[in-house]
Amino acid sequence: MLTSPPPLTHPAPPRPEAPSDVRARCAEVLAALLPYRRTLDTGHPDTPDAFPAHLRQLAVPVAAGEPIVFTLPGFPCKSPNPAKVLGHLPDEGERLALRFLDALCARIAAHHPPGARVVICSDGHVFSDLIQVPDRDIDAYADALRALIHDEGLTRLDVFDLRDVYGQRLSHDAKRSLVHERYAPDLETLRSLTRTDEPTRRLYQGITRFLFEDSVAFAGTRSALQRSCRRRAYGVMQRSRAWGELIAAHHPEAFRLSIHPQPRGSAKFGIRLLEAPDAWLTPWHSCVLEHADGRRELLHRAEAERLGRLVYRQGRPSHFVAG
Repeated sequence: MLTSPPPLTHPAPPRPEAPSDVRARCAEVLAALLPYRRTLDTGHPDTPDAFPAHLRQLAVPVAAGEPIVFTLPGFPCKSPNPAKVLGHLPDEGERLALRFLDALCARIAAHHPPGARVVICSDGHVFSDLIQVPDRDIDAYADALRALIHDEGLTRLDVFDLRDVYGQRLSHDAKRSLVHERYAPDLETLRSLTRTDEPTRRLYQGITRFLFEDSVAFAGTRSALQRSCRRRAYGVMQRSRAWGELIAAHHPEAFRLSIHPQPRGSAKFGIRLLEAPDAWLTPWHSCVLEHADGRRELLHRAEAERLGRLVYRQGRPSHFVAG
């Protein structure tokens, strides 16, 4: 005699976490980020409660039980100034920074089991005509960055650049034009904001300083170079905002990190990659000096060279060791 099969049973859906539990977990995640916050603020201790907008943003993936996705514009290319860097390819600075980001995601997983990942939004091609670095050097840097992530086994990191948006067929100039035309803010609006908004003014000054330091082949007068750097700084800021808008369109739910100092209340969260003598220095504008006690810091090559001896890795200059 045939019998009917037993009815199919399905596991009960997971019970949603209480809002208080979600908030507590978000606070734990944010507390893991705060020791590495890149900021110009001083005199006020950082606590998760001081960042309500970021807590709300983290609540979306935490409540859904999904991995937290961070987007980080940066890792564009090496500075063209040989007094700052060891060459045009990633070195120990990038390797340590990538390891740090991957380890940070691992620490976040201890508080949020679905984990986290960082999408590195490599922006060299967005600015290459303005920062005067050849596109071929930027391709080589980005390809080496991907290889470094693979070779180091950094499974929580991804790289996103203009090739992922527009493919390989268009020229770099055409890709830059598309980004600028679609997303860049009006120049006069940006100039006005630079005059009235302190963080924007600091960003403008910082970019102008970098452009001035990196213009090693400029043939004109110092005043002409300063005018050129101020003009190009506005272009970099326009493209930076355009790149940010494009990233948001492609990663709409992501938590936005920044390699620039960010004040409390900003939509972005400034993040340090290593210890540095100022709040603006990054691995692509410097190199690593390793001290006798194992501490590593970022310095311009000229200074690191004075304090240490050069170390090679896989046949390429890597970093300096003090002593």
